[in-house]
Amino acid sequence: MRKRLTLAVVGTAAGILLLATVAAGSVGSFTVGSVNVGSINTTQGSPLTQVNLANEVPDRGEADSEIKVGGSIKQFHGKPVGVPTPAGQSVSDAGGATGFSGVDHFDQRTADGGNQFSLEPPDQALCVGNGYVVEGVNLAFNVYDTSGSKLAGPVAYNPFFTQDHAATRNASGAIIARGWFLSDPKCYYDTDTGRFFMTVLGEEPTLTSGIQRTAQFIAVSKSGDPRGSWWIYHFDTTDDGQNGTPNNPGCATAGCLGDQPLIGADKYGFYITTNEFPFAGGFNGAQIYATSKTGLESGSPGPLVHFVTHGLQEGPAYSVQPATSPDGTFDTGAGGTEYFLSALEFNGTLDDRIAAWTLTNTGSLNSATPNLALQYAVAKSEPYGAPPPVEQKPGDNPLGQLIDSPDDPLGTIQSNDDRMNQVVYANGLLWSGVNTVAQTQDGSTRVAIAWFAVDANGKAAGKLDAHVKKQGYVSVNGNNVFFPAIGVNGAGKAVMAFTLAGPNYFPSAAWLNLTGGDGQIHVSGAGAGPDDGFTQYPDEDPVDNGSGRWGDYGAAVATPDGSVWLASEYIGQSCTLAQFLADTTCGGTRTILANWGTFITHVTP
Repeated sequence: MRKRLTLAVVGTAAGILLLATVAAGSVGSFTVGSVNVGSINTTQGSPLTQVNLANEVPDRGEADSEIKVGGSIKQFHGKPVGVPTPAGQSVSDAGGATGFSGVDHFDQRTADGGNQFSLEPPDQALCVGNGYVVEGVNLAFNVYDTSGSKLAGPVAYNPFFTQDHAATRNASGAIIARGWFLSDPKCYYDTDTGRFFMTVLGEEPTLTSGIQRTAQFIAVSKSGDPRGSWWIYHFDTTDDGQNGTPNNPGCATAGCLGDQPLIGADKYGFYITTNEFPFAGGFNGAQIYATSKTGLESGSPGPLVHFVTHGLQEGPAYSVQPATSPDGTFDTGAGGTEYFLSALEFNGTLDDRIAAWTLTNTGSLNSATPNLALQYAVAKSEPYGAPPPVEQKPGDNPLGQLIDSPDDPLGTIQSNDDRMNQVVYANGLLWSGVNTVAQTQDGSTRVAIAWFAVDANGKAAGKLDAHVKKQGYVSVNGNNVFFPAIGVNGAGKAVMAFTLAGPNYFPSAAWLNLTGGDGQIHVSGAGAGPDDGFTQYPDEDPVDNGSGRWGDYGAAVATPDGSVWLASEYIGQSCTLAQFLADTTCGGTRTILANWGTFITHVTP
């Protein structure tokens, strides 16, 4: 059954305050369908057991686009910003946390009967509710119970969202057709209504009149059981003036990509933000979408509001992270308020400012004529800046030994940039963190994490005021911590998840209690070997030039019992070249082109 959703395009954020009134109008379309997880083929295929790279076509994820716009850096109050020099934390055991291995590359590549391709990085999606843990990465997801027993999966995203295959393969394993290219998954469980939400971005497999059409997909469970039926929605993000989209700069030439979609929710609305890149080159800033949460849950969606944020006073808005809230403790003031945070470092250097955003009167999303106000304010913060690559601890890397000289050094891991990560609103504060460059106590330059707890208020008076109430750094002397995700429970207790890696640690899943505990970093999923994926090696992936792609983000979520669930990428396996040549799955722990895994941690702060 197909239904229509109104798409309304409003405003350009160009200053401290943007107010927009949205009138309903049939200016766009949203296709609605339905799918049942139980009807999807979850059979795992038989991956190749001989070293035959010809059929193993790799794909890099899309979310690594560098957002660098040039120009002079604007520092808060004109003061110089120096590289952070945090004292660092010690590293200990699991610290009482429990956990289990989640989706790994073997699951992802062999889902849907093997009609998949190898992809790095495994961007993280995690949601927990009603006794279920749903964890996804690029191309596949699993459903677990809270003890870690797998109840469904691996479910490939393509048959779930687009009813096709990511890569249709013949009997010999060669790819003979490609489906929608899907990536950047996110997942959210709404405690308020007992429904699961999942999102991915998509690129059509063929061009339409030279235009690469793109879309945002949303799935909403019809019940509190994620193994059942889901509503499936998508809307056009090509932004070339067709299908009711705006004609954004550069999009009419070859189309635009709504990269790295980020999600959030409040009492009334569901929110997606993207970074828009024309395929012909350039950057159009963040796009913000808002629609009724209950409309999506009922299969009868209302208007979809689209804010086009081409530029702020400080620079182009990017990675504007919407907030989620634990226990359904949303802010219903000012007619309903959704919060956002974003970084304000534009040049790959250093800065000491972040931005807080509010979207108010969100209760009007349940009407035919939403009337929303979007505004932002700049807050002074501790310094942060573009992080360096992550040095690896040497170990067995059979793919590297096979395709490169055994004497070549092991590649690094990418830490990407210092964009804002997942945001949580709890007890009046917005919590988030960024990757940052840091000089550790041994004098080495490494990747650390800068975290913030922001107080945003004054919205009811029509003026947003924001300041950083708490902040700090997470670092390990001589090693690296990167891709933070913070989970905050209803009592305001915060736990951060991240990957720990460096000369002394294989890539490991780790966590830290930010509001209590012993102050130590705890390793819940210890790494067993180095990253040995195809993006490590120029022969297979010349674009990354010897620096492997890592999960572009982790995930963390609190549940009503006060505990916090975390998900991070790690390397949970290792095998020698001789073992790899005999069995390229190394006993079902990897495939030919990659060996990444994920680890799910459960913590009670």
